[in-house]
Amino acid sequence: MLDKTYDAASVEPRIYETWEQAGAFKAGAGAKEGAPAYSIVIPPPNVTGSLHMGHALNNTLQDILARFERMRGKDVLWQPGMDHAGIATQMVVERQLMERQEPGRRDIGREAFVEKVWSWKDESGGLIFNQLKRLGASCDWSRERFTMDEGLSTAVLKVFIQLYREDLIYKDKRLVNWDPALLTAISDLEVEQRELNGHLWHFRYPLEGGASYEAPIEWDDEGKPTAFETRDYIVVATTRPETMLGDTAVAVNPEDDKYKDLFGKHVVLPLVGRRIPIVADDYADPEAGSGAVKITPAHDFNDFEVGKRHELPMISVLDREANLTLKENPEFLEGLTPDEAQLGFWEQLEGQDRFAARKRIVEFFEEAGLLDRIEDHKHMVPHGDRGGVPIEPLLTDQWYVDAKTLAKPAIASVREGRTKFVPANWDKTYYEWMENIQPWCVSRQLWWGHQIPAWYGPDGGLFVEENEDAAVAAARAHYGKDIEVADIETALASWEGNSGGKVLIYRDEDVLDTWFSSALWPFSTMGWPEETPELKKYFPTSVLITGFDIIFFWVARMMMMSMHFMKEEPFADIYIHALVRDEKGQKMSKSKGNVIDPLALIEEFGADPLRFTLAAMAAQGRDIKLATGRVAGYRNFATKLWNAARFAEMNGCVRVEGFDPASANHMLNRWIATETGRCIADVTSAIESYRFNDAAGAAYRFIWNTFCDWYLELAKPIFNGDDEAAKTETRATAAWALDEILKVLHPFMPFLTEELWERLGDNGVKAGTLLMQTAWPEATVADDAAAGEINWLVTLISEIRSVRAEMNVPAGAKVAVVVAGANELTRRRLKTHEAAILRLARAETIELADAAPSGAAQIIVGEATVCLPLAGVIDLSAEKARLQKEAGKLEDEITKIEKKLSNPKFVEKAPDEVVEGEREKVAVASEKLEKVGTALKRLAEIG
Repeated sequence: MLDKTYDAASVEPRIYETWEQAGAFKAGAGAKEGAPAYSIVIPPPNVTGSLHMGHALNNTLQDILARFERMRGKDVLWQPGMDHAGIATQMVVERQLMERQEPGRRDIGREAFVEKVWSWKDESGGLIFNQLKRLGASCDWSRERFTMDEGLSTAVLKVFIQLYREDLIYKDKRLVNWDPALLTAISDLEVEQRELNGHLWHFRYPLEGGASYEAPIEWDDEGKPTAFETRDYIVVATTRPETMLGDTAVAVNPEDDKYKDLFGKHVVLPLVGRRIPIVADDYADPEAGSGAVKITPAHDFNDFEVGKRHELPMISVLDREANLTLKENPEFLEGLTPDEAQLGFWEQLEGQDRFAARKRIVEFFEEAGLLDRIEDHKHMVPHGDRGGVPIEPLLTDQWYVDAKTLAKPAIASVREGRTKFVPANWDKTYYEWMENIQPWCVSRQLWWGHQIPAWYGPDGGLFVEENEDAAVAAARAHYGKDIEVADIETALASWEGNSGGKVLIYRDEDVLDTWFSSALWPFSTMGWPEETPELKKYFPTSVLITGFDIIFFWVARMMMMSMHFMKEEPFADIYIHALVRDEKGQKMSKSKGNVIDPLALIEEFGADPLRFTLAAMAAQGRDIKLATGRVAGYRNFATKLWNAARFAEMNGCVRVEGFDPASANHMLNRWIATETGRCIADVTSAIESYRFNDAAGAAYRFIWNTFCDWYLELAKPIFNGDDEAAKTETRATAAWALDEILKVLHPFMPFLTEELWERLGDNGVKAGTLLMQTAWPEATVADDAAAGEINWLVTLISEIRSVRAEMNVPAGAKVAVVVAGANELTRRRLKTHEAAILRLARAETIELADAAPSGAAQIIVGEATVCLPLAGVIDLSAEKARLQKEAGKLEDEITKIEKKLSNPKFVEKAPDEVVEGEREKVAVASEKLEKVGTALKRLAEIG
């Protein structure tokens, strides 16, 4: 006998252990020989990570698909693995060394530090896998991969070397996002835009040689200049005064008439004395500020492109820690003949932090009369998401992938329909990124990661090889001398000495961007570059489920690498899931204090309710507004099913070997068999098309309403009656329908359904068979006549109940039901189901009439008018007053909110989630008002 209540905390660990011991997650488990393959690769979580709500959603959806396709008989592989997370992991271990007061990374050296990272990984890394197991993830854990394991490292080496030899990887000096705290280049994904209150400083740059122009100073209502003054300077604005030392031009728009006489002339850069040109470029916006823009190619990504177009010098004035570097900076000093005052000022700035230098530079402009004005300026400032400080665009030598070349086949894959996005509109984002793609910086100044397989020798020798021995052999062939590998300092010192003996070479100290190894994930995890059976069977994969924020960083790069190395797309479908927000629609963040911990929800409600909540809310293209109350609601759903199973068990509903629902004779049983088939079809179709919310909704409605509320309720008289044949058939049908429910619900609520499957099998039927290894159900009965009749009954009773609720009829009051205009079919149905109608609609009598009686609420059901005479049952005037008062409140609320929404300033300035929340309030209030209006209309009809 089932326990009175379902205890998720004790059931879930036991069930998961049962699955693992049975090997139920292993690739191909339970599949017949020759079964079609179905594979998914997990987006590898960081080895430092812990389960957050995005992980919970992403992995729930993957698990639904994996369990669904296993039950459909496919050979399923859900490939798990973790990312080595270069920056995050290095930070964790460095922090650990500091907390333990042990020598730091640079004190112990690279080799010893990397050993400590591996030790940390073995002891503490990867806790997220255990958390995924708590969620119910059915990955093939026996195939766990790690982006730094031996096999994946081999794949990374092969890819890097091949791309290098194909001239698709190269070294170049370009701007990168530089984190001055972590001292490494970082990707755009690791840059966090923060809105700060800052300033916009307007500086005057003197024109060279007494040149001048007429600057407008007054304008009319149409924006046309009406007054001018002669100026011998150009005003430029900046939010980062410290970078002005590296200016190499001032740009003005070629269509800007006020500067047309200055094209090709020069300004003299204050503080520096450098003569820099005034260039005509569309980048300058004539409507913004003065229309003139200072160009600092080595410190701004847009300026870098302007600099390339006009072949401007690239002068970096900050070092890697974002301190000013001028005195021994050849690019800065080139062509300058500074006076004593300039040298003295440079001396003041040398080695200063960028923000201290900023303050001093502004003071100089003010003292020199070159500060035009200062404006308060709220603007976005990029920060390193882990270093926590503003990042600097920095001109450095880095390794790059020719992404533009690799992107072309990947663009064609989506454009020609070989890979499709779901929802389809995400392909526009994909094209936008891919068709404007820039070289991909793949080097990072870290010690944890795949060290770049490149060795350097004197005279610019570069040897890209699989290992040190191969590099030494290549260098020997190049130099014709003995070769020795040394550290960078020793090697460089030997080159300066030029002893003429043994040639020293050194290895590149940088490691590869984490995304580089992740880009190989769909095929490297299956054994590539070896021709493994798994690679042959499971590649390309069936679907990728991921978030929109990494379409470019991961999805696009997997597409590029797979097309280049495997010559085919890595997946057929790319499902982009929504963002999980808080219940108000705000993005979750620690600073807001609105982060919802999925592990806490699992502790409180169990994994199944959380999973079902996420699936039920996963509508394509719509963010999820998650409230704890929703999870609690789906725990009630789990309880409802548990109680229904317990009720069925108490009424003798047990599995009958070989029972065929098509053999059922009773209309109620043929109805539930038909509706079960419809539910199966709806859920199957919805999962196949990644409409997870529709699939969950179809299962929910059928289980809660059709099976629990109606079938079991209508079956009670049979269970309690004397017709043994009907009783036996109904027990078998109920048990069969419950089994089909467990199968359909299993991908969404695997723990509860597996427990019920096992516990309800106590009679020996299907004993020892796991639900997750059971075949997905199929529709077997389609009796439209039975379905039509019982659904008519359900509709009739539901409509009567609805009117009773609308009219505030006391729960204990019984009312007469008068049916007017009924045809013969309806009359027969009324007679057949009279007892059920009287009981479930709380009706006193059922009468037939030719016309609707006066003073009655009316409902149309089919061709008939169902009337409820309520004149003597409720106080009509009091009820009318109550409803009118409620309607007034709702109308006032709607008017108030619509007034707010009609204000353009509110819509423009309020956060999107706040505006959306107000619109939802209007929709809810309007729906309530409509119901109140219907009730008032019914009262008016009653009289």
